[in-house]
Amino acid sequence: MNGATNPEDIARLFVERVNARDAKALAELYAEDAVMAFPPGQETVGRDAIRAVFEDLVAAGPKFEFEEPLPALYYGDLAMTSTRAKDGTGGRVQVARRRPDGTWVRILDRPEAPVG
Repeated sequence: MNGATNPEDIARLFVERVNARDAKALAELYAEDAVMAFPPGQETVGRDAIRAVFEDLVAAGPKFEFEEPLPALYYGDLAMTSTRAKDGTGGRVQVARRRPDGTWVRILDRPEAPVG
């Protein structure tokens, strides 16, 4: 699988991979030690655990729509990305890290950040 060449690419790749029902490829968008605030009210730590969550997610068969990311904020090899959720769950915020090969992976992911 091709990696993200910039942090904003991860949002598009995520939608493509979830709609292809590919939990393994979804998990590859995350660092080995990534932390995801999902399922709601919980933290999932590590790529293997994140993959297990995605296996359940893709088995449920949802269809995701692409949400245009806001411009990333950079701090060296770190970037904060975000999108406004089309499904009314609020905003989505992630932190990505540039790997030595120049591709980006998520290290922190809050896929549902309620507004209000």
